[in-house]
Amino acid sequence: MKEIKAYIKKHKLADVTRVLRKIEGLTGMSVIESCGYGIGWGGAEFEEHISCRPGVKIEVFCNDELVDEVVSSIEKAAQTGLKGDGKIYVSTIDVAVRISTGERGGDAI
Repeated sequence: MKEIKAYIKKHKLADVTRVLRKIEGLTGMSVIESCGYGIGWGGAEFEEHISCRPGVKIEVFCNDELVDEVVSSIEKAAQTGLKGDGKIYVSTIDVAVRISTGERGGDAI
């Protein structure tokens, strides 16, 4: 099982949601409003007035065989070609439990 975290621009959320809904076997996603900054946003002037760029964080948990499709779908749908399009991270999940049924592992996602 994998966890995919994607930090994207807010205005690209509908596009990303649309492509993720089309992936067979993907059971869902979570969206969290976020605020952040990265290297290259600023200089001395920026440091004096630390501010963040608004965005969203998408979390997807899926079986290993869906990872490449999910990542490439997010990448294509979220890309504007401009600085700050975001990042995607993939992590391994050791345990998943569906609280309502007690299912574990891949069945829980």
